[in-house]
Amino acid sequence: MWRNQADENAPEARVLELNGTIASESWFDDDVTPQMFKDELFAGEGDITVWINSPGGDCIAASQIYSMLMDYKGNVTVKIDGIAASAASVIAMAGTTVLMAPTALLMIHNPATMAFGDHNEMQKAIEMLSEVKESIINAYELKTGLSRAKLDHLMEDETWMNTKKAIELHFADGMLEDEKKSADVGAYQFSSKQVENALLNKITEKTQVSEPKKVELEVTGRSVDELMDRLNLMKY
Repeated sequence: MWRNQADENAPEARVLELNGTIASESWFDDDVTPQMFKDELFAGEGDITVWINSPGGDCIAASQIYSMLMDYKGNVTVKIDGIAASAASVIAMAGTTVLMAPTALLMIHNPATMAFGDHNEMQKAIEMLSEVKESIINAYELKTGLSRAKLDHLMEDETWMNTKKAIELHFADGMLEDEKKSADVGAYQFSSKQVENALLNKITEKTQVSEPKKVELEVTGRSVDELMDRLNLMKY
């Protein structure tokens, strides 16, 4: 839910919360739409803090919200207290300053859609997704200064970043802290494809057996060569 927490006596210290799925139209109570966002954002003036905890959603709606924040006259401090994934990570990039809680996560990946029809319709969908990806990379590149090739690779791998990794790659500017110091946590990023490929490699190693063993397996009804073919099809 998008909630305006402004103090009536101090409009310059407005605090806004973006919790839930980002959508072009609201179907559920926790949806955040561009129109809802606009109504709250321009209900006052001055610097604002935007708290984000969202799994993402509609990338076009997120683009509209990103543009509103980029065009906003006051400073925008983005604070990620839970997760800023997918489309929500794009919105986070509009912050003048982006801060993440020590336990927060940021995730970026390729845009996705659903399509049906003949090969022409499928090709149109592919081309559309390519253009959407390029537009998303624009936002990441402007914030991080990373090369488009590097950002493309991170999106291809569906990369999850903890706070220190996000700061290291310049998706975030700092960590939310208080006087209670927590244990030091190293920077890391998580790629679902790398994990899957590592698992496949381990399985592949197990299938490297001698010829007598192959014969034994084939007698039991499972061909090692067949399994290897299936593994190769699964690899990226």
